[in-house]
Amino acid sequence: MRKLSRALVLSAVSLLAASCTLAADVRVVGSLTRELSLKPGGKAEGTILLHNDSDAAQDVRIYQTDYLFYADGRNLYGDPGNDPRSNARWITFTPRQVSVPPRGTSAAYYVIQAPADAALSGTYWSMLMAEPLAEGALDPPVAEKGRVAVGVRTVLRYGIQMVTHTGEGAKRELRFLDQQLVKKDGKRFLQMDLESTGEGSLTPLVWVEVYNAQGGSLGRFEAGRLRLYPGCSGRFRADLSDLPAGEYSALIVADNGDENVFGTRRTLQVD
Repeated sequence: MRKLSRALVLSAVSLLAASCTLAADVRVVGSLTRELSLKPGGKAEGTILLHNDSDAAQDVRIYQTDYLFYADGRNLYGDPGNDPRSNARWITFTPRQVSVPPRGTSAAYYVIQAPADAALSGTYWSMLMAEPLAEGALDPPVAEKGRVAVGVRTVLRYGIQMVTHTGEGAKRELRFLDQQLVKKDGKRFLQMDLESTGEGSLTPLVWVEVYNAQGGSLGRFEAGRLRLYPGCSGRFRADLSDLPAGEYSALIVADNGDENVFGTRRTLQVD
């Protein structure tokens, strides 16, 4: 890589399973990412609005987690403040539980106070979770005599990403991980895993420029754009279904839209 210029084990008894969905009618108003820049020691305040689309009041629990994600599809919601780049300890919020009126809106308030530490540099983030609680959701299911009752509930929650950028001179670096041709739904893709290895987040647009044996360009194939936090990785796919069988040279580019542009070359053998 180079940086360019720019489930419960049960005994042998009958199983009685109950299923329900919890309060799908409450939603977060606006963006699920709250992003801001703070100087060390800086402070900011904000509001999260919750709207209830149903005709009954809904209780919502609000709590924090850390958040990491990886190209293989893993999403980790750890205890708040454990990750080195978590800003969960910077955040205070109220209330911890709110009742949202029928067809109405309620608010949760937060304050972000960055530590007065000049060594801080780059992107720090965590999650504020808003989890609707249906009436009786925490009550255990009732079993008939001689049977086991297992309650299966789908919990719907919203995760609001709380992102802060702070300090000066944060390095933004990207590492190209696995790259392979894969087939899916009758199409052929170049699948590329990329990891942010610097101090600041990146939101690169990834594309592949394909060349034939004579060096002529066969076109630019885009793989989309994803936000990558430091230590996290994402998977990008460029559709190469239109390429006939053969050997090609490919330039893979990840362009953050600023001076942070990264690239790598590889050979493609299309069968």
